[in-house]
Formats: sequence, structure tokens, C-alpha cells
Amino acid sequence: MNKVILMGRLTRDPDIRYSQGGDASSAVARYTLAVDRRFVRRDNPDAQTADFIGCVAFGKSAEFAEKYLHKGTKIAVTGRIQTGSYTNKDGVKVYTTDVVVEDQEFAESKNAAGASGGSFGGGAPSAPAPAAPADAGDGFMNIPDGVDEELPF
Repeated sequence: MNKVILMGRLTRDPDIRYSQGGDASSAVARYTLAVDRRFVRRDNPDAQTADFIGCVAFGKSAEFAEKYLHKGTKIAVTGRIQTGSYTNKDGVKVYTTDVVVEDQEFAESKNAAGASGGSFGGGAPSAPAPAAPADAGDGFMNIPDGVDEELPF
């Protein structure tokens, strides 16, 4: 079985291309995800802590990437690994490994992206959350007396 699940942030805006016909079904989007590693090496704490994984989406998925994804967006991707090779203009054989995207979705809300500093590409900062009432120490909101009759349940 060839199945990949990734969660990370786009390192730059997706690169969108269309085949010669310009047909929407022939859209191809390429982007790179920065995926945090789970552990940091004790012997080298300055070592790289993320992997940069190339992803390619086709058709409607590529159109979605073009419209909604941008640098810094945190997304979850499922797909499959595809390897290939080609000979570059210098005659050197180059080997490639990409994740072919089958499904992609946002991994955080716009507000969470702004509050956590995860949006590298700008965007308005989110408004601060309202302060909790001082007497709500148990984590539940207090319901004023007499409101019980108005509740629908």
C-alpha cells in the first residue's frame, strides 16, 4: 500500500501550470510543505527540525490550491509517493520523489493562523479573545437566573 499523510505549512505560494489547451482539468499545482520532525536529536540540537516535501496536485485539487493556498498556510495532505527520473540539459540523470495529492484540507482556521504567527504571507491579525468572567473558575459560563424558561431544551 502506498499512502502518505502529511501536515505542514507551505513554504511559498503554489506554482500552477496548465497544459497547452488551457483546460481547467489539466491544471497542475506544485508546492512544498515544511513538515516538523517529531523529535530533536540530542547530539545535534542545531540540526534541521523540518523536512521539506514536494507535493503535486492535479485537476480540481490544483485549482483549489491556486485559489486558497498560499505561503504559510497549514494544511493536511493525503496522497501517494511517486518516484521518477529525467535527464537534465547537462546530461545528468536526476531522480525525483513527490507526493501526489489525493486530498488536501486546511489544518487550522484563519484566526488561528494569525494568532499563532503561522501566516507568513501577511493577513490581518485576529482580534483578541474576550476575557472570561471572573466568577467562571470552573470553566463553565454562568447562566443568569430566570433564563431557564427561555432555553429551547
